Amino acid sequence: MDSLIGQSVPRTEDRRLLTGLGRFADDLHLPGQVHAAFVRSVHAHAKVLAVDVERARRAPGVLAILTGHDYAADGLGGLNHMPAGVDHLDISKPAFGPGTLPHEPLPLQMPLAVDRVRHVGEAVAMVVARTAEEARDAAELVEPRYEALPAVSDALEALAPGALALWDGWPDNLLVRSSNGDRGATDAAFARAHRVVRFTSRNQRVCPMPLEPRAALGVHDPGSDGYTLYSASQGVHRHKNGVVGALRVPHSRVRVVTGDVGGGFGVRSPCYPEYPLLLWASRRVALPVKWTATRAESFLSDFQAREIHAEAALALDAAGRFLGLTIDYVGNLGSHPVSFAVLANLLRMAGGVYDIPAIHVGVRGVVTNTLPVGVYRGAGRPEATFVLERLIDLAASEMTLDRAELRQRNLIAALPYRSALGHCYDSGAFADNLATALGLIDWAGFQVRRDEAAARGRLAGIGVANYLESPTGMPTERTDLRVLPEGRVTVVIGTQASGQGHETVFAQVVASQLQIPLDQVAVMFGDSDLAVSGGGSHSDRSMRLGGTILVRASDTIIARGRDRAANALEAAASDIVYEAGRFTVAGTDRSIGLYELAAQGGPLAATEEIGQRLHAHPTGAAACEIEIDPETGALTLARYVTVDDVGRVINPMIVAGQVHGGIAQSVGQALMETCVYGAGSAQLVTGSFLDYAMPRADDLPSFATANNETLAASNPLGIKGAGECGTTPATAAVINAIADALARHGVRHIEMPATPERIWRAIRGA
Repeated sequence: MDSLIGQSVPRTEDRRLLTGLGRFADDLHLPGQVHAAFVRSVHAHAKVLAVDVERARRAPGVLAILTGHDYAADGLGGLNHMPAGVDHLDISKPAFGPGTLPHEPLPLQMPLAVDRVRHVGEAVAMVVARTAEEARDAAELVEPRYEALPAVSDALEALAPGALALWDGWPDNLLVRSSNGDRGATDAAFARAHRVVRFTSRNQRVCPMPLEPRAALGVHDPGSDGYTLYSASQGVHRHKNGVVGALRVPHSRVRVVTGDVGGGFGVRSPCYPEYPLLLWASRRVALPVKWTATRAESFLSDFQAREIHAEAALALDAAGRFLGLTIDYVGNLGSHPVSFAVLANLLRMAGGVYDIPAIHVGVRGVVTNTLPVGVYRGAGRPEATFVLERLIDLAASEMTLDRAELRQRNLIAALPYRSALGHCYDSGAFADNLATALGLIDWAGFQVRRDEAAARGRLAGIGVANYLESPTGMPTERTDLRVLPEGRVTVVIGTQASGQGHETVFAQVVASQLQIPLDQVAVMFGDSDLAVSGGGSHSDRSMRLGGTILVRASDTIIARGRDRAANALEAAASDIVYEAGRFTVAGTDRSIGLYELAAQGGPLAATEEIGQRLHAHPTGAAACEIEIDPETGALTLARYVTVDDVGRVINPMIVAGQVHGGIAQSVGQALMETCVYGAGSAQLVTGSFLDYAMPRADDLPSFATANNETLAASNPLGIKGAGECGTTPATAAVINAIADALARHGVRHIEMPATPERIWRAIRGA
């Protein structure tokens, strides 16, 4: 039977999703359910003096109005987002353990503010009413009283001497500080350099904005005193752990269920304040309580991303060889620490695919009066790639070297390679990736197209960027396989889908290993009672870890089936051959099927768990060609190509879709997306799609993509990961192309987003 691995099998979940049969969070309705609405702070920083609920209590349909004091009075706790997580780079010493800075740990995020709010949109009260409309109407009648305090939204301003400290007991707003690499070696490299190129940039804050707004339904069962949360998540156990900690109940009394998810990208990984509140409210009113965010509410409550300030320098010798690299990053963490993954990845990924003998990277994480910042597709890898690839273009310009040639002469040439930051790269064809991308975009023939564009009064530019990732994420994963007598195999796995096609690719792996038809495999996830453990979907981990244990569990099924078949066929187990779903005594026609064994002796079952990350480094190169109207600054993305090494490709069609989506997200950041807070007020300026621009289909060209498979040695399938590949190099490739187009006007660099106005001003200003 031919293997399904490597085939573009149509997604099995698409029939359900495209015919309106999806099971999204807002689709769930339970008998007797009521609805919640939240009263959110209009101030970015203020003391909460009182919350007057008397008028609201008399409103039609109101069942309860709950405040932070009610929550605290019930003995409930804050949300432990575990910002340091399980990362092996300890960047959290000052805030979450003994360290060099004399600070106490920050208190956990309370789901409802009690005495102080620290960002616009922080919830101060919760209204429960019979209908969603009645809940929202009553919320308008709640009257909080505040004493406004000075607010700061910019991380550098929050670090400045005299800035108001956001948290009592902290003399400043510096939450974490760490470094990686050898400062002495980089100082020596810079001292002997022929040329030093310096670059300062801000990777702007973005709003992830998945298609499906957040929604959840909380149910308390008074009989068992158990809680069930239905929510869109990227991992039910992350939500479960958050709820368990906040409600202070045993794990055994909490169940989290996730159905279909309309986009994740990192924003759905954390447990948000609303989720334990819905369960608490359900206990208080003895009814299921549902909440669905409006899009405006999403802007005020969904954790945001990026916002990294970088000061970087690259040292080169006279031949253009890289000698050393230094980068100092300052990350805006927002009002509460949700994740340090971005800072950790910045410490890891500074060197990319280049042979740089000496590197030193420093990171600082700062709290401000803005929404918390979490992870977003790539989580630090796109930010690190952007800085390095811009530095290389600037170096090529200053040294009058060809940009592609400068990259080629500095690529890592021999593997395995241990970077100056301590990471070992064991596979990858870096030169091939770059050469293929340059060929796909016809780099050599660009001058002809530039001249043709100039004849039409347009400025043409071309850019390229290499990338290398280091996926991390939760190291634990589990699967349970069962072969059932009725002729199907069930797969329960802890990681879960948010649009990536997991139902299909996981089934492809199992069907290939067991040599059975794809439609005989059913994949189940998204229920903490069913999948008793698992790390969720993030950081390119799902197929790398999930695929590994699916292979192991399938092998165990075959081994156990062989023993059963030996008994049934009265032969030695060593004489049993397995092929195409049947066990046969070698050299005979005596055989028995997989499902026949399950019928005779009960279901065949196997459980496999893993507790390590499995080392892998997806890599590749992207190139972009743009045209600009110099009179208006309007930009057209003319061509975009990418070459990706994701390890073994299980389903090329699904990988291409992942890459396409990732490109669109980073192109959006490069050209139009930015989350803006008012200076001094920290009020959210971009609070709707009237102010926050998103890319549309007609903003993008058709993409040319190619896979360049080199297998990871860490897992049996050779998987590296595809979920973040399109995202990681795109901002650098696009901005490099724009800077190339504007170079003749004397423009050295342009910050993101490169809007028409910003491009127009750069041309006029230069």
